[in-house]
Amino acid sequence: MAEITAALVKDLREKSGAGMMDCKKALTESGGDLDGAIDWLRKKGLSAAAKKSGRVAAEGLIGVASRPNVAAMVEINAETDFVARNETFQDFVTTVATIALDVGEDVEAIKAASFPGTGHSVAEQLTQMVATIGEHMTIRRVRVLKVSSGTVATYVHNALKPGLGKIGVLVALEAPSELAALEQLGRQVGMHVAATRPDALDVDAVDPQALARERDVLSEQARASGKPEAIIEKMVEGRIRKYYEEVVLLEQVWVHDGESRVRAVVAKSGAKLVGFDRFHLGEGIEKQVTDFAAEVAATAGLAPVV
Repeated sequence: MAEITAALVKDLREKSGAGMMDCKKALTESGGDLDGAIDWLRKKGLSAAAKKSGRVAAEGLIGVASRPNVAAMVEINAETDFVARNETFQDFVTTVATIALDVGEDVEAIKAASFPGTGHSVAEQLTQMVATIGEHMTIRRVRVLKVSSGTVATYVHNALKPGLGKIGVLVALEAPSELAALEQLGRQVGMHVAATRPDALDVDAVDPQALARERDVLSEQARASGKPEAIIEKMVEGRIRKYYEEVVLLEQVWVHDGESRVRAVVAKSGAKLVGFDRFHLGEGIEKQVTDFAAEVAATAGLAPVV
């Protein structure tokens, strides 16, 4: 049996495009034979999966899972919306969200965790799905919120199935004891967050750079009025308050009545809103737009139709 060196693993990885651990396993199974290892990877579908890894995956599902005092939310991407309706993919998203309740937000730690009922890791299960379904897939991000007492409510907008959809929200509410209406309030806040897309929980959590840019723009706009600096300063502060009402969750107008502030609604319940997050499927991913006619023409060596 040939010695399985780091250089040999690297060589196999470059030839097959498969992951490092898969390459090491393939070489072990083939007794260090490079060609045999490539065949092993192909038989397992791992080499084929690697070829898909460069393709844009901006579809998929947001999944949420919860237990008392903790909830998790994950975004798992695929290339097409069709995959989101695949039951195997749906089960995978739900399972990964459940695993995150114990493992936490570290994506690499989740990939290394055991996937229930399979005898292999989450990463290996994902690779098998890529090979079976035929699309590039990724575990993009994970969020976990916890409270010492109270609840972490979940909300999925237009859920495809319970806990699965394209927009997900977690809302952490602390309370001295379990309040009967706390879960319902959390769901209502989740609906509010899904609709308004706040950037920060409170004024102190606003991104300083974003605030500075906003203040700079507002100052220039106010100076264009020609008013004295003292008046301009007051104008800017008034507009900054308006800015807070747009981007800060606790300062926003409650969408459910159009009058109250979120801060007042939560305070009235006896709870404290301590955290939230919102995932919108594919946000921030640059989607590839393909001109099918041009693609066919290029493949056939023809000039594109203008």
